[in-house]
This record gives sequence, C-alpha cells and structure tokens, in this order.
Amino acid sequence: MGKGMSEPWSVIVRLGELARGPRTLDLQPDDAQRAQIAREIGLISLPALQARVEVRPWLDGAELRGRIHARVEQVCGVTLDPFEQPLEAEFEVRAAPAGSPHAPVEGDEIVLDLEGPDPPDVLEDDAVDVAAYVIEHLALELDPFPRKPGARFDYEIEQPDDSPFGVLKRLSDPKG
Repeated sequence: MGKGMSEPWSVIVRLGELARGPRTLDLQPDDAQRAQIAREIGLISLPALQARVEVRPWLDGAELRGRIHARVEQVCGVTLDPFEQPLEAEFEVRAAPAGSPHAPVEGDEIVLDLEGPDPPDVLEDDAVDVAAYVIEHLALELDPFPRKPGARFDYEIEQPDDSPFGVLKRLSDPKG
C-alpha cells in the first residue's frame, strides 16, 4: 500500500505467530471502514466486503492466499449514473522481512519471470497487514471504465457527404 495513507482498516499478523502454523482469517470491515476504503480506492461506496485469507509461513516470511467477495458502487462511464455490481477476486502474495535473503533489495535489478511467482513484497518489520493486501487487490480488480449493465456507448461521427450534390445541399441548407 502507498506510504503516508492513513490505513482505514488494518488486520496485523506477526510473522512469529505463524510458527504455530497457518492462520485463516475471515475479515469484514465495518460501515465506517468500508466508507473510508471506498474513498481511498475511488468508489462511490462499498456496500459489502468480505475476505477469507490464509496466512502461512513461507521461508522466513509469509504467504497469503485470499478470496474477496465485495459489492462496489461506481459511476458508469457512459451514462454517469451510479450503479452497484458484485466483485470477486483471488490473490496470492508472498512477503519477506527487510534484510531477508529472499527479499528483493532496493536497487537490485529484478528479473521478472512472467510464468513464475511475483517477487516477494518487503515488509518493514515482522508485521503483515492482511487488510492492506485485501484493499490493494480489491482496487486492482476494479474496472477503470465501469459500465452499467445494458449501457451502450452510441457515438457516430457524422460523415460529410462529399458528392457534388452533398456540397450543394450544405451550401443551400440555412443550418449548415
């Protein structure tokens, strides 16, 4: 998540807690938290958000696998009407503590393997903010050009009639 943002909703799991084994979290922010999340990611509102995230040990860090169920309210890019729609997403993220041999180092060239897993996120300390990952992946799933079901964008550029008759018609037409 971006630095400097006040986190509207935070659910922390410490890496040390994972020594006892994986944790499964059922997360559901309250109305005020959903309103703040909606503002942060550019929604009109977020009527519903639930996530189930399994946090398990991975090397010296953590692996998160989550499933998000949400209802989002956006503005239709065609009609400009607000509308709600369901949204579902799954995500898988690995995170390693700063200084870990498994964490990418600032300035290192990261070779992206499009088939392989993403490089792990670097944690500032031993805390994994599970809610921040849910918000981030919810935001990634949003349609940047939302369209209300059934909304159609009908726009045709009027092609001028360039035949000699079309030119005469435009010249004699008082409107044109």
